[in-house]
Amino acid sequence: MILHLYFARRFAKAFLTVAAIFLGILVALDFVDQIRRYEGEGVSFRGVLGLTLLSVPQTFYTILPLIVILAALTQFLSLARTSELVVTRAAGRSALRSLLAPVAVALVVGAVSVAVLNPIVAATSRAYDAASDRLTGRGGSALSLAREGVWLRQGDAGGQTVIRAARASGDGTSLYNVSFLGFSAAGVPSFRIEAAAAHLQRGNWQVEDAKEWRFDSANPERDAQRHAALALPSTLTPEEILDGFSDPAEVPIWDLPAFIERLDRAGFSALRHQVWLQMELALPLLLAAMVLVGAGFTMRPARAGRTGMMVLLALGMGFGLFFVRNFAQILGENGQLPVALAAWGPPVAALLLPLGLLLHWEDG
Repeated sequence: MILHLYFARRFAKAFLTVAAIFLGILVALDFVDQIRRYEGEGVSFRGVLGLTLLSVPQTFYTILPLIVILAALTQFLSLARTSELVVTRAAGRSALRSLLAPVAVALVVGAVSVAVLNPIVAATSRAYDAASDRLTGRGGSALSLAREGVWLRQGDAGGQTVIRAARASGDGTSLYNVSFLGFSAAGVPSFRIEAAAAHLQRGNWQVEDAKEWRFDSANPERDAQRHAALALPSTLTPEEILDGFSDPAEVPIWDLPAFIERLDRAGFSALRHQVWLQMELALPLLLAAMVLVGAGFTMRPARAGRTGMMVLLALGMGFGLFFVRNFAQILGENGQLPVALAAWGPPVAALLLPLGLLLHWEDG
């Protein structure tokens, strides 16, 4: 138990050191990038620093597996250089038993990252997007989901229109059981339309079976009009509607199942969010696999030579697994791989490959 605690403490220290170094590098690089991006917007030093602190957590969270493999390389190279691994083997402890503590620490880091860091990253990402939209003058998202259904907004200098629909087609261009509430440029309600369906065409909504109320009338209900078909001008495009969905990374993992349920109920495809949810749940397993990758190439005694080559092989394998994981995510989001296979396949493969290597080199 004492030896397990020793290895766990060494790995935790190596992880915190590598994480602190990368965090400092990311802050410096992102700070320069934010200065370049908002050079002509008149943003103060404090504003740029705030944008940097909001942007860095997402990048740090993305490269967490690479930080773990670098921490594993740091620890096991240090243990091999001081011959502590040789002494451990001489005491009758196998290489795999020596890995239990670092792997356990990686699992804890992964679990804490998913449970705590994920919501923090989601919040900072949303805050960064909102701040960026304010600085650049963009209008932000045109779509949101709620328990009542789908909400859209459109508008121009002449006024705004708020749209609510019970459900929608997969691409968001057809709305069903839909309401349009129009506002003038002064923010005063000007009309209301209730319709069975609305289909987005180029420049307008083609509304079917509609009832229209005009609020400039003395009695809107008495003067309400029925329309079998009605063309309502629109500034929205299908791309804007689909882009209006929250990025899965901007939804806290605790809220993601409910968000997926709302997507399904509204008629939209939730495949992208389902893949992201399963990948987040598989993150602790991926971090444990990265520890095994680092250990598999660097647990050999330092006098065996070719240390530099082994480090490069470990890094190459780690980056390769990281790339395969991202590629599987794309295939899963496109429906070309089942969700479970896209999310859990790469971590399981990343775990089994170095485990087989360790069994072959150390205990074979």
